[in-house]
Amino acid sequence: MQGTILILDGAATNGIMLKVQLSSAYYHVVQSDRLEGVQALARRARPDLIVSAMSLPDGNVTMLKAMLAGDPALAAIPVIALAAQNDHGARLRALGAGIDDVLSHPVDDLLLQARIRSLMRARSSAAELGLPEAPSGALGTGPEFAEAQARFLPVARIALLTQSATAAALWRARLRPHLPHHRLGTYPLRDAHRVMADPIPDAVIVELTGAAQDAGLRLLADLRARAATRQIAIIAVVGNGDAGLAADALDRGAHDVMPAGFCAEELALRLRTQLQHKASTDRLLDSLRDGLRAAVRDPMTGLHNRRYALPRLDEIARNARRDQSGFALMLADLDHFKQINDRHGHPAGDAVLVETARRLEQCLGPDDLIARMGGEEFMIVLPDADQARASAMAAQLCERINGSPFLVKGIARPISLTISIGAVLCGPDRDRAAHGSAAALIDQADRALYLAKNGGRNRISLLEPAA
Repeated sequence: MQGTILILDGAATNGIMLKVQLSSAYYHVVQSDRLEGVQALARRARPDLIVSAMSLPDGNVTMLKAMLAGDPALAAIPVIALAAQNDHGARLRALGAGIDDVLSHPVDDLLLQARIRSLMRARSSAAELGLPEAPSGALGTGPEFAEAQARFLPVARIALLTQSATAAALWRARLRPHLPHHRLGTYPLRDAHRVMADPIPDAVIVELTGAAQDAGLRLLADLRARAATRQIAIIAVVGNGDAGLAADALDRGAHDVMPAGFCAEELALRLRTQLQHKASTDRLLDSLRDGLRAAVRDPMTGLHNRRYALPRLDEIARNARRDQSGFALMLADLDHFKQINDRHGHPAGDAVLVETARRLEQCLGPDDLIARMGGEEFMIVLPDADQARASAMAAQLCERINGSPFLVKGIARPISLTISIGAVLCGPDRDRAAHGSAAALIDQADRALYLAKNGGRNRISLLEPAA
C-alpha cells in the first residue's frame, strides 16, 4: 500500500468512483459521508491525506479544516477539496481557508494522482525534517486574514517566468495588489538561468503553455535538482485546462499547479501557502544548522571543539597514511593564564581567550585545523607538513601571542602573554604514529607540551612520536 486516504463525500456515487480510482493506485481507502465522527475516524485510520467534497450533509470542507487544525495529531494532514466545475468563488474561499488544493468535477484521475503524490511527498519531507504538526492555514481562514498573512511572511523575492514580455507585464500588474509586500521580478523563460544566479528567489512561477512547455518542464526538474534552488517554492501555471501537463509538472517538482491558467487572486493564495511552508522549512533548517554548528564549535571562541577535533585528527592521519605524506600535531597552552583570571576576573580571561583564538587562526591556512580543547589549551594540525613547516609555523604562532600585548576593555594596562607549544611529527616514515588513534597522538603531543612547560615556558618542543 502507498498510504491511507480518507474520502468524505455525501454522494454515494462520487465516493464509489473515487474509491475505485484510488484503490487501483494501491492506496488504502477509508470512507465517510459526513463530518460527524470524522475526527475519531481520522485518529483511528491515521490517513496520509483527505479528499473531501466541498459540501457535506452536516458541514463543509472549511469546517473540516478547522476541525483538523484544532487537533495536533491531525493538523498536518493535507486536504484536497472537490468543487463543482466553474465554481471559482468556492475555489478561492477554500484556498483562503487553508485547503491544500481544490480540484473540479469531473476529477481527472491523472491530475488527482499526481496531486496526491505531491502533497504526500511534501508531508513526508516535513516529517523527516521534524517540522511541527501545524496546519497550512495557521494564521486563520478566509479573505479577512490575507493582509495578516502578508504581514506575517517575510518579504519574498518572486520570479515570474513567462514566454512573452506581454504576459510578464500583465501578471506582474495583476499580482501586485494581492502581494504588495513582496518583490516581483520578471524573466523570459528562455533566460531561466538568470533565476539561478544570486540572489536566489524564494518562489518561482513558471508559465507552461505553447511551444516552450517542454523547456518549462525541464526547468522544474532542474530547479529541484540544484542545491541552491531546491528549497524555493515552485508553482506552474498551465493553460487550456491541460490536466496531463499539470500532472507532469507536479511529478517534475512543482509544489503546486494552476491547471486552469493564470488568475491573480488564486495564484496569490496558492503562493502565500507555499511561502508559509517555505518559511517554516527555512526556520527548521536554520535551527538544524545552528544545532550542528553548536555541537562542533566552542561557543566562546568560535573555534572547533574537542568533539569535532578528535575525529578530524583521525581522518587526517588516515589520509596521510593513504597518501604517504606527513602531518604535524601541536598542542598550544597559554602560560600562567590562571593569573589573568585571578588578577582581572573571568570576563578579562574570556576576552584574552577570544583574542588568542583569533590570532592563532589568522596564521593558519584553509586546510589546517585549529580547535579549543578546553581551558586555555588549543590543538593545531597541519596536514601535509614536514619538520621545516612545523617548526616555522610553531614559531609564527608563538610570535603572534607574545609579539604584542592584549588590550582588554576595562583593564587599564595591556596584558602581556606567552604561549608554549608541544608538537609531534607524524608521517609515512613514522608508521606506528600515523596508524595511531587521535587519543594516542594527542598523548604524545601532550608529552611534548609538558617538556616545553617544564623547560621554562614560552618555548617550542618538537618531537618525533615514539615508535
